[in-house]
Amino acid sequence: MTTTGGCYCGEIRYEADGEPVMKGECHCRECQYLTGGQANDFMAMPAAGFRYTKGDPKTFQRADLDHAVTREFCGNCGTHILTRSPALPDAVILKVGSLDDTSLFGQPQIVMQTADAPSFHHIPEGIPSFERFPG
Repeated sequence: MTTTGGCYCGEIRYEADGEPVMKGECHCRECQYLTGGQANDFMAMPAAGFRYTKGDPKTFQRADLDHAVTREFCGNCGTHILTRSPALPDAVILKVGSLDDTSLFGQPQIVMQTADAPSFHHIPEGIPSFERFPG
């Protein structure tokens, strides 16, 4: 399977080969900043099959956090493309909104950080959910 996507303005494009490692939804406060207030839907794909086909993203990593993730985004329109996490070194965590076909996501397999979810967040029923990261 090849998944394609990119940013809002079209300056960044990517392809990701392989099957999803995980499909998730995160409600942590950091994700709320990145989404503008909602939960973050993501699809982790094998890093070995990921490549940018157009453009070079900007990156951001917080210097004040141990084991901080690296976020990659379009420097022109600001669209968040993916996260690289030390906790998942063999995967890239694609933002569902950057996929050309968002229906590939379907629904999350796991929901995490629900302790940070404000009252207006919808926590899907019937999906394993955790107040923090699953242990």
